[in-house]
Amino acid sequence: MPLVISFVGRSNSGKTTLLENVIKELKNRGHRLATIKHTGHAFDIDQAGKDSWRFAKAGSDAIILSSPHKLAFIKNLTHETDLEDLLHLFGDETDLVLLEGYKKGRFPKIEVHHRESGSLACSPEELIAVVTDEPLNINIPEFAFDQTAALADFVEEKALVWPDDDHLRLTVNGAPILLDESASRGFLDALLGLASSLTGSEEVECMHITLQRGKV
Repeated sequence: MPLVISFVGRSNSGKTTLLENVIKELKNRGHRLATIKHTGHAFDIDQAGKDSWRFAKAGSDAIILSSPHKLAFIKNLTHETDLEDLLHLFGDETDLVLLEGYKKGRFPKIEVHHRESGSLACSPEELIAVVTDEPLNINIPEFAFDQTAALADFVEEKALVWPDDDHLRLTVNGAPILLDESASRGFLDALLGLASSLTGSEEVECMHITLQRGKV
């Protein structure tokens, strides 16, 4: 599962515009991105008269549109899909998923804030950073709306960049787990030893482990 960062904030705070700028910046740096927007409102992406619209009107509950360049999946639901199930759709094809919304979720959050909106939507303890048009003097990094490059640097530092020395990055259910140097070294040595014994190789340069539990 890719790493996930959620951009949250009150309505009309500028989340979509900010995300658009951050996506452009990270894409220009060569990263593979995906985006999920959460909305509490009903929406319809079908265009009246198109084939998919006609199939839906005829009674099809799920429709896939497939071409050599794009895939779309449209499905009627009786309840909202869990975010974790949506994340699994991306597989290993992305480095990072950027969310718009999901402020009650458990993933790292960056709040987008305007002074006209009043107080923050989340407490500072729930956030890893805030983008704001006024100084808030809270104990987390603050960025101005025009600091797109600096914000992209921060996202890379938190989620994407690997240091030059041996390093272990651990995520559980998409959320990063911070390990101190001792725990990281012990875990890394155990994994490298296991990989060497299984493969017969003395040099393990890179190892990728994916664990997905069945329904319990």
